[in-house]
Amino acid sequence: MGKIGIIIWREYSTRVRNKTFIIMSLLGPILVAGFITLMVWLPNSDKTEQKIMVVDETDAINISKLPDTKLVKFYYPKVSLEEAKKTFYKSDFTGILYIAAAAVEKDPRPIFYCKKSPSFSTENYIKTQLEKKFFEWRLASNSINPVVIHNSKVSIDLATTKIDDKGGEIETRNEYAGIFGFACAVLIFFFVTVYGMQVMRSVMEEKTNRIVEVIVSSVKPFQLMLGKIIGVACVGITQFIIWMILSTTLTTVSSSLFLSKVINDTETMEEQKEVVYKQGSNANFQEMQKPGTTVEAMEVIKTMISLDVKEILLAFFFYFLGGYLLYSALFAAIGSAVDAEADTQQFMLPIMLPLIAGYMMTIGIVQNPESNTAFWGSMIPFTSPIVMMARLPFGVPAWQIWLSLSLLVAGFLFTTWLAGKIYRTGILMYGKKISWKELGKWIMYKG
Repeated sequence: MGKIGIIIWREYSTRVRNKTFIIMSLLGPILVAGFITLMVWLPNSDKTEQKIMVVDETDAINISKLPDTKLVKFYYPKVSLEEAKKTFYKSDFTGILYIAAAAVEKDPRPIFYCKKSPSFSTENYIKTQLEKKFFEWRLASNSINPVVIHNSKVSIDLATTKIDDKGGEIETRNEYAGIFGFACAVLIFFFVTVYGMQVMRSVMEEKTNRIVEVIVSSVKPFQLMLGKIIGVACVGITQFIIWMILSTTLTTVSSSLFLSKVINDTETMEEQKEVVYKQGSNANFQEMQKPGTTVEAMEVIKTMISLDVKEILLAFFFYFLGGYLLYSALFAAIGSAVDAEADTQQFMLPIMLPLIAGYMMTIGIVQNPESNTAFWGSMIPFTSPIVMMARLPFGVPAWQIWLSLSLLVAGFLFTTWLAGKIYRTGILMYGKKISWKELGKWIMYKG
């Protein structure tokens, strides 16, 4: 094993044996799998039955009953609002739905009295059904057949399909692909920043403890810097692989144990939705899916499954590695130039600005991934790791990916050369406040 190999192994072994690394490697996938599971399962976990008393002074609702579900039941006693309120708290009813007589002529504003605040899904279900009933009631009062109107409705799910330069077709859902792309960009930002800072602190620690004076007697400063950068990179790759394996395993297990019924219910509800549009008020509402099914969450999961996960994971790996190597060299240069972490502030801002700019770009890029800002942001090496990961779920031509990666490699070689010029001088310099002018002189030194 060469000198650089020994440094790499020391940096790697020291960090992977650290308790923090072990805990985060195990805790990260658990949090990811738990978040995905809760996102789908939690809104469907409410099993509280709602028994709702309907006090309708207009008779618009009483004529055509509100459809019950497994968890929401409507009752229509012939009582006034005052009588209903008197016996409400001691009764089995969980809510009173009051519709005033003035709702016929003015905009209806029903009032829902409750003992405990209902879930959002229950409240939304009541609101949606009331809107349907008043819509049908007003159509009928104007001698318009509601069934004809309902039968005229069409449920449209617009399928956005991209055609690539080879004639291939790729179906995309921009809204959910944007969420996935933004998440990938945030992870790149997080990994590059965290592991880059680790390199900087490692260099500073050895410099302030004077350990580096002993080390550079055996290896060249550039070899030491390169060994540290590659060693910490191996730590990041190891943690990334652990996260991918454990996240995939835990998500698969949680899906089979907790989410299979939710997935089946969602598919059933999609079929029933078509029936409602076609049959209108004649649809069998008694069999409709209970409120609270998380359709949006399921759409996100379906979109993730439909994406080319292998391509995105491979791109994530290379862009993380390239972005880390580019920025970690600069972080290492900063660590070698200062004696204390407080002195790093003046040098950190110019390095962090491109990272922050790339992160800010993604907010607009997920809305318009083909813009000029998106293209140039994914080409410039200092922003491409973040911006390109935000674009990839939407589909990016292969030549743009290869050009972006080539420029990223060139950027890494440039920053490594630049950082090496600073590192070899700064690592053995103590007790002097370094300015940008001084750094410029170190870069211009020859030999």
